[in-house]
Amino acid sequence: MNTFKYLTIIFLSGLLISCGSNSGQKKSDFSIKTNAEKGNIANSETLKLSLENKKGHTIDSVSYRLNGSSINKNSALSSFKLGKQTIEATVYFNGEKQTTTSTVTILNSELPKVYTYKIINEYPHDITSYTQGLEFYNDTLYESTGQLKESKLRKLDYKTGTILKNIDLADEYFGEGLTILNNKVYQLTWQKGTGFVYDVNTFEKLSSFRYGNSKEGWGLCHNNNTIYKSDGTEKIWLLNSETLAEQDYIQVYTNKGKIVGINEMEWIDGKIYANRYQKDGVAIINPENGAVIGVVDFKPLKKLVTQHQGLDVLNGIAYNPKTKTIFVTGKRWDKLFEVEILEK
Repeated sequence: MNTFKYLTIIFLSGLLISCGSNSGQKKSDFSIKTNAEKGNIANSETLKLSLENKKGHTIDSVSYRLNGSSINKNSALSSFKLGKQTIEATVYFNGEKQTTTSTVTILNSELPKVYTYKIINEYPHDITSYTQGLEFYNDTLYESTGQLKESKLRKLDYKTGTILKNIDLADEYFGEGLTILNNKVYQLTWQKGTGFVYDVNTFEKLSSFRYGNSKEGWGLCHNNNTIYKSDGTEKIWLLNSETLAEQDYIQVYTNKGKIVGINEMEWIDGKIYANRYQKDGVAIINPENGAVIGVVDFKPLKKLVTQHQGLDVLNGIAYNPKTKTIFVTGKRWDKLFEVEILEK
């Protein structure tokens, strides 16, 4: 028995040692230095890299990568995505190789333009709808609504507000954004990690899909065969329209920093127009790099709808290709506004 206890103690001691700090990778003899002030640099600047050689090794060569792409020690950033990016240096010396990493945050070099709007028309909207997603398809408006036990997918005559088709989500699902592609409606739910795919005409549920690294579902839009998905953070994920797998992402940034709460989205003339949760405006985003290139102030609209206890924030933006105009509404608003965007 004593022998067993002794062997057990030896085994556990060895296990604790193997799981301790000594089991990690060897600390690099090098570190990356940049010209980024407090880690931030504008995408109009040149990123300058150098290597701190802590032990005075004779270096044979060094190669750098930024967000997985090869770069030189002096590299223009105009073609790179914004946001927090990883710099990787691979150093060859004395027949050895070491890799070290650092991070840099790339900001947009320009201030967003500020836009206002002109109301073209007002249409009735269901005052009970907690609007989450809004999109036109064949001059017909489709809407996804939220709240547990209230979430729906709807097809509407936008001019009259008449509900042409409606299905309720199961009680455990909180409906979120939607988009329509190849005669299919894609609808997100909030915190269940699940989205649904329906036939656009019958609303028959064709399949469901699981999220990947984006833990929550907020907004959807698409361009060609790429679906864009927001998750409430600064990230917008690019999904494969066939597999719905997350293939990449952009990070939404201004010249000052990241913009979080990206919610309902719409693809309009090559840009992503996005509601920000609890905000009264829409961000216009460059889908190539995540830059906020414009903002639309819709704050006055909320005062034009019926004021009631359940009234909530602006949310819901849709572009009608037939009229070439933009439509916006909010959560439990009794009006849908057709607007023209104007530069201040």
